[in-house]
Amino acid sequence: MSAHNALPPEAVVLADLAIILTVGATLVHLVRRLRQPPVVVEIAAGLMLGPSLLGLLPGNLPARLFPAEARPALSVLAQLGLALFMFLAGWELDPRRLRGRGRAVGTIAVLAMAVPFVLGGGAAALLHDSQAPEGVGTGMFALFMGTAFSITAFPVLARIIRDRGLARTHVGVLAMACAAAGDVVAWCVLVLVVALAGARGPDGFAAVIACTAVYGAVMVLVVRPLLRRLLRNCAAWRSGSTPLALIVSGVLLSSYATSWIGVHAIFGAFAFGLVMPRGESALEERIAQPLERASALLLPAFFTLTGLSTDIGGLGRSGFEVLALVLVVAVAGKFAGAAVPARLTGSGWREAAVFGTLMNTRGLTEIVILGIGLRLGLIGPELFTVMVLMALVTTAMAGPLLTWFGRGTEAAHGPSRAPAVPALTPSKGQ
Repeated sequence: MSAHNALPPEAVVLADLAIILTVGATLVHLVRRLRQPPVVVEIAAGLMLGPSLLGLLPGNLPARLFPAEARPALSVLAQLGLALFMFLAGWELDPRRLRGRGRAVGTIAVLAMAVPFVLGGGAAALLHDSQAPEGVGTGMFALFMGTAFSITAFPVLARIIRDRGLARTHVGVLAMACAAAGDVVAWCVLVLVVALAGARGPDGFAAVIACTAVYGAVMVLVVRPLLRRLLRNCAAWRSGSTPLALIVSGVLLSSYATSWIGVHAIFGAFAFGLVMPRGESALEERIAQPLERASALLLPAFFTLTGLSTDIGGLGRSGFEVLALVLVVAVAGKFAGAAVPARLTGSGWREAAVFGTLMNTRGLTEIVILGIGLRLGLIGPELFTVMVLMALVTTAMAGPLLTWFGRGTEAAHGPSRAPAVPALTPSKGQ
């Protein structure tokens, strides 16, 4: 037995985390000028540490650096980071953004999800025979793939909007509202998909749906008032860590509840975020900010595990043909569902194009959904690799496209000191 194999798994996990964080920090420093969101760098780092790049070197380095006995512990850390991320995503997704936006926003939000959903389902029907695992029917495959194509990564979108100075523009508010509405619907559809995939017959499916409905009612009618009462007196706590510990405990218990029901732990974390009180700056300082830092340290492990399941070199010619189809459908679906309706409801072409670009960002949310599909056997490793690459490309292209639109503005109106696309119409009430 070698010295490496004699090490306890927990020691290997600590070294693995050091490698993951170092590679990620190095890449962030190298691509800082490209103005890409951190999730793009983290996805790329995960792919680099897997068979796609590191596996090309002699010695089977991915298996040696991330041995099988260490991966369960690494997976626990990754799932903890993912749960915290989904909680923060649910908390940031404020339903109040959907109020008072008018019928036009509602129509655009529906089309921004429905069009890519239909196109994605159509592409899934074409790919079913070659890409669907054995035993997965065309309907289930199309339902899952349609959901995967229609998602917009709300947290990544919010970060891009803030970084680009679009938070107080019409297009920024429109994108946030539509992404919020679309993601809630997408997660609800995904709950149905997971329930159908995991249930044993009609009775099992009915039981999962009934338990999910009861869980939702408890979260809204019981947990939300308790949280509001608990956090109203947040400043009165002598220990600043007490509210944070209680919130994290609630996130983990909510994740356990949905996992026990049979719909996946991340839904519990996301739902707990949805019922959190909003509008109090003290909560962000004492709860949100520490959890963001913890999630940022743990999530790279999730991307690395994703990269270990992804082999770009193994796609072959047919795999890259599927990738080309997936990219065309993904990009065209979001642009057709978002940019065209925005143009028809009064936005200029440039503003509509910015909106379509923003709605095309998929980021981590897409990879979370793909991981669920892979674990449930709804998609195979090759299609998983293709869809991960689609998430990376559609998120990474947002920065260059927004910069391009900004240059078009400068050519027409002169240079501007503001970030790219600075001159869009300010939104009302912002």
